[in-house]
Amino acid sequence: MTPSLPAGFIRAQDVLDERLSAAEVRTLDMRYGNEELLYGLDLLGLAGPFSRVTPWELEDEQGVVRINASGYAAVPFGDMPPAITRFLAEYLEKNRAMGLPQQSSSAWRAALQTNLVHLLARELPSHADSQVFFCSSGTEAIEGALKFAKAWRSRAKFYISFSSGYHGKTLGSLSLTPNPEYQDIFRPLVPGAVTSPYGDLEALARLVRRLGPDNVVAVVVEPIQGEGGVNIPPPGFLRGVGELCRRHGIVCIADEIQTGLGRTGHWFESAAQGLDADIITLAKPLGGGMTAVGATIVRHAIYKKMLGGLSSKRHSNTFGGNSLAMAVGLKSLEYLVEQDLPARSARLGAAGLERLRAVQRRYPRLLENVRGQGMLLAMQFKPMVGVPLPGVLKELVFEATAILALRELHEAGVMANLSLSSKRTVRLTPALDMPEDLFGRMFDRVDTFAERNPISRSLLTNTPPVMTARLAKFAASKPKKRTESDG
Repeated sequence: MTPSLPAGFIRAQDVLDERLSAAEVRTLDMRYGNEELLYGLDLLGLAGPFSRVTPWELEDEQGVVRINASGYAAVPFGDMPPAITRFLAEYLEKNRAMGLPQQSSSAWRAALQTNLVHLLARELPSHADSQVFFCSSGTEAIEGALKFAKAWRSRAKFYISFSSGYHGKTLGSLSLTPNPEYQDIFRPLVPGAVTSPYGDLEALARLVRRLGPDNVVAVVVEPIQGEGGVNIPPPGFLRGVGELCRRHGIVCIADEIQTGLGRTGHWFESAAQGLDADIITLAKPLGGGMTAVGATIVRHAIYKKMLGGLSSKRHSNTFGGNSLAMAVGLKSLEYLVEQDLPARSARLGAAGLERLRAVQRRYPRLLENVRGQGMLLAMQFKPMVGVPLPGVLKELVFEATAILALRELHEAGVMANLSLSSKRTVRLTPALDMPEDLFGRMFDRVDTFAERNPISRSLLTNTPPVMTARLAKFAASKPKKRTESDG
C-alpha cells in the first residue's frame, strides 16, 4: 500500500511517468510560479511543456517537433545528452564521495579545479597558479568576482561595466547591468557602478582619468555581448582594456559566462582577443545542460587576499562545489576537449553566419543586420512599424518585433532566444555538438521563416488578430518603462 500524502501533493513518480497533462502543467506553473511570464508565452503558443525527441529536438503536446537553438547558451550538448547521462548513471551507482564537502577535500572538486586552471593556463600562462571558487550560477560567479576585486583594492570604490552589457540579476551583478527596465525598482543599487560605451577604448580611458585610477576597483567586460545582441567589439579593444587596467593596477574581470568554453569557437574568447584578465567567470556550459555550475577563476595573489588564513570563510556558499555538480562539470569539460567542440563551433558557426547573411541579402526589409561568432548567432530585425515613434512606443515596437519573430521562427520549427538588452534581436544558440545535417536543416527552416515574412510588417500581419489583441491587452497592463535601445 502506497503511503498517503497531503491532498493536492504531486508524487515524483507521477511526473516521471508523465501523468500530468500539458494543460495541467501550464495551469499549475502559472498558479504557483511566474504567472505573468508564462501567461505571455502561452499567448504566443511558446509555453510548452516540451519533451525531448533527440538531444537537439523537442516536441510539443501536439506532436510538432522543433529544432532547439534556445537555452541561452546553457545547453552545450543538447537536452539530456547521452555522454553526460550515461556517466551520471554510473556516478549514481558507484560514487562514494561526500555529497556536500563544505569543510573537507573533495576528489570531484579537486579534479575540476585542476582541469579548469590547466585549460586556462594553456591560453594564458600567467594563470598557471590561479585558483577557483565554485558556485551555482553565472550571477553568483560575478558576485564572487566583485568581492575578490574589492578585497584586492579595498580603498577603491568604482566598478566600470559597459553599455548593453549583461552580468546577471542579483544585486551586485544587476548594478553592472545598465538596463533601467531591470534596475529601476531596486534602486539604490550597489554604489559605485558606472558605465562606459562598449568598444570605445578612448571613452574608457577618459572615464578612468575622471574617476581617478586609484578609485577604480575593477573593469568588468564581456568579450562578446550575448544579451546585448551578439555585439563583437572592434579589434584591439579587449587587449587595450587589459593594458589600461594593468597600467593602473585595476582588476580586470572577463565575464565568459556565455562566451567561454567553446561557444564562440575559442576556449576563452577574451584570451583569443588578447585580454589576459585577472579574474574569469564561467558557468553555462559547465553544467552540461544537466545541472548548475558556476566558477570564478582568480589570480593566486588576489584569491589569497580575500580568502587567506583565518579569513578563508570570508566568501562561501552551501552548494558550490557539491560532488554531483562537480562530476557533471568534470565530464562536460572532458567531452568538450575530447570532441574539440570549440573548433567545431568555429567551423559550423561560420557556415551558419553565411546562411544568415544570405537571408539578409534576400530579405533586407526583414533583417537589418546579422551577427555571430561560432555558435552564437543573432538576427536583428527591421522594426514592424517603419515610421519614427517616440520613446516608450518605439521600445514597445522593437520588443514586439522580436517577440513576434520568435513566434514565427517557432512556427517554422526553430526554437530561439530573445536578447534582453537588444530589443529587436533574436539569437540562435544551438548545441555545440548538434549533428551537421540537423544544423543545416535549422537554417533551411530559417529560410522558410523568411519566405513567410519577407518584410518585418509580415510578423504582425501573419499573427492571428485574436492573438494580437490579447498580446496588446497584456502589454498595456505592464509597466511602461522600457530600456532605450537602437535595436
